[in-house]
Amino acid sequence: MVFFFFFFFYPRLCKTLRFSSIRVENGSTFKRKQNMSQTAMSETYDFLFKFLVIGNAGTGKSCLLHQFIERKFKDDSNHTIGVEFGSKIINVGGKYVKLQIWDTAGQERFRSVTRSYYRGAAGALLVYDITSRETYNALTNWLTDARMLASQNIVIILCGNKKDLDTDREVTFLEASRFAQENELMFLETSALTGENVEEAFVQCARKILNKIESGELDPERMGSGIQYGDAALRQLRSPRRAQAQSTQECGC
Repeated sequence: MVFFFFFFFYPRLCKTLRFSSIRVENGSTFKRKQNMSQTAMSETYDFLFKFLVIGNAGTGKSCLLHQFIERKFKDDSNHTIGVEFGSKIINVGGKYVKLQIWDTAGQERFRSVTRSYYRGAAGALLVYDITSRETYNALTNWLTDARMLASQNIVIILCGNKKDLDTDREVTFLEASRFAQENELMFLETSALTGENVEEAFVQCARKILNKIESGELDPERMGSGIQYGDAALRQLRSPRRAQAQSTQECGC
């Protein structure tokens, strides 16, 4: 019996332990591999941004998140139940930014659950399926929710997903581009299958948030901004203050 357990179950147990599983509301889980280099880097990121991925069910939101974090397509994707979570550190113009990403269920019956996660989001991917007119028509409702429940200053990028299915397209690039322009959104067409423009969508959104921080339009210290200073940025902020305090003490002012 022991011999059977060792050779049959032990390899599977080892494989399972190589993954970490984060539980969120309604028992949803998002499995992601432990990345040792990313863990080490997590102590030195400059900013942390809270992100949302929103849109109708079946648009490929979970697949976009999986492609972004794991750099591969999620073959066995089911509809999200409640909310799923993932995080990744990216380099944006020399700044290390940790994205905490909440992938929300697109089904109407979970809307009351997912809306509670909108609060304090700094950025969002608003996703529709280019082969589904229905998902495109629902964008206005999702956009209204995001700006009302998260923040008027939330940075949103519109993502027309499933670009690899261009022959089945129901929504033209020009039409979606016009919608984005009218609603002051950034816009990209993406493919969770091939990975095209997936990372670029997250990076563009994060870059715009950074630009707003640098211009003073967004204040990371404001409660509910969806932005936090990382350890590296805090050290830079504290150094001038510490130097100023020491200077004041020395001069006896």
